Amino acid sequence: MMQATHPLPRYALVTPARNEAAEIERTIQCMTRQHHLPQKWVIVSDGSTDGTDEIVARYAAQYAWIQLVRMPERAERSFSGKVHAFNAGQRELAHLPYEVIGNLDADISFEPDYFSFLMGKFRDNPRLGVGGTPFREGDKQYDYRFTSIEHVSGACQMFRRECFEQIGGYQPIKGGGIDWVAVTTARMRGWQTRSFTETFCHHNRPIGTAEHSVLAARFRQGGKDYALGGHPLFELFRAAYQATSRPYFLGGLCLLVGYVHAGLSRRARSVGPELLAFHRAEQLGRLKRFARLQARGSALS
Repeated sequence: MMQATHPLPRYALVTPARNEAAEIERTIQCMTRQHHLPQKWVIVSDGSTDGTDEIVARYAAQYAWIQLVRMPERAERSFSGKVHAFNAGQRELAHLPYEVIGNLDADISFEPDYFSFLMGKFRDNPRLGVGGTPFREGDKQYDYRFTSIEHVSGACQMFRRECFEQIGGYQPIKGGGIDWVAVTTARMRGWQTRSFTETFCHHNRPIGTAEHSVLAARFRQGGKDYALGGHPLFELFRAAYQATSRPYFLGGLCLLVGYVHAGLSRRARSVGPELLAFHRAEQLGRLKRFARLQARGSALS
């Protein structure tokens, strides 16, 4: 006699969206094709002025599980605004008996089995606190030699409800790193986190190709790495790795300069001492594993 298959967990989604008219319809269409639909998907228009609201409202009128929440237009832009928008959406879900809650970006696309795949992972592993997949921009994807498989991209982060409540949800960090802090805190609290590489989503927003914007982004990333407590040795290795891809050398140099500049400027840390220590221990552990693999490869050659 065949055993009954356990049903997939119920899930709900929140999407903070600010002026996403160029991409959000593609994301909505991907959601409407899902084999396993959410109980509710709240799209929070964070002061959009470009027609985002009209696109979402049109689909919300057609699908009862899509809801539009409008927030007032604001002049200041900061990463913490995403948290306030997410919290506004989460309040609309309070009455629902979902088991998994997700943050879904408004500019990604994915296959019809994307969420049934992810919910299957939560069903099969009760200790999975945060799950997701890699995302691709064109033909580019994370290199998991320097990005841990335990990191879950903010493009689509799915949290077991108990885990999300235990870490206190997303924290409003003005300088960025909101998604990273949530995932790392979950591991620090004993939950498993994982990016499942069997599938992926596409990040559709065009990325800048001018070299100066890439260098500026690397400089800002170095500063953010410092603020989030990154270990200096790990940052040095990360800069060396970045130097091997376009714009070569300068990209890695800008990353390192951004990190050092933040330190010399005594930039405030975005994390507390407990999370900082946990993060650095993880980074050193990855460096040790990488060194062992390299040594083993050299011995075999």
